[in-house]
Amino acid sequence: MLISRRTGLKLAAAFLGSALIPAFAMGQDAETMPTKLTHPTDAGDVVIHPVDHASMVWETPAGVIYVDPVGGPDAYADLPAPDLILITHEHGDHFDQPTLDGLPEVPLITNKAVFDMLPKAMQDRATAMANGDTGTALDYDLEAIPAYNITEDRLQYHPKGRDNGYILTIGGKRFLIAGDTEDTPELRALTDIAVAFVPMNLPYTMTVEQAADAVAEFAPQTVYPYHFRDSDVQEFARLVGESDAKTEVVIADWYHSEG
Repeated sequence: MLISRRTGLKLAAAFLGSALIPAFAMGQDAETMPTKLTHPTDAGDVVIHPVDHASMVWETPAGVIYVDPVGGPDAYADLPAPDLILITHEHGDHFDQPTLDGLPEVPLITNKAVFDMLPKAMQDRATAMANGDTGTALDYDLEAIPAYNITEDRLQYHPKGRDNGYILTIGGKRFLIAGDTEDTPELRALTDIAVAFVPMNLPYTMTVEQAADAVAEFAPQTVYPYHFRDSDVQEFARLVGESDAKTEVVIADWYHSEG
């Protein structure tokens, strides 16, 4: 159930049990990058499947969440069906109407710009969240956080106030989907993050140095670089490792479809 405290809307979502997958540690090469990411919580395991770039599927004890599904419905044919869809913003690598049209008719949570682009029938099962909104999704606490650019020549890509990142609290652990953002004050000020998905690619988000510096500041227990095409994620891992954050860096297989 989702209740946006700003909008007051309620959306139903069904239960689906999670799979149990062995956890994966840092130190992968291209052949051993994980395609399933498992994190135990007090409520049960959360199993996360990287699909491509910024798209992922989360199996949680209360249901399956698709995050920024793009690439066509066939990309999800071998994955469990969604109970909820989260969308961070309107860019084509995060929001694709034909993909949504081919997925089951489940509740959606989006930012306002994406909500306004949805067909009326889809809006009827969607909730728009603005930066700072809080609520519940599948009975988990959900917070929409700012995702935006701060570097002068990148401001046009993600203006402040439009796009969302999300924090989901599952079984006592806070999971961060940062969305397309730079190392904003809001990102750096986060606390008690167990698992973080942090973007790094130019010109749209941030450099690996910015991402590593932000991670060193908010110090999640585990960080997954995502949305990192053509970025040196090994350098990101090195920089985080040299910080005092004690954050585990795991480089997952986000680009398997590219060979």
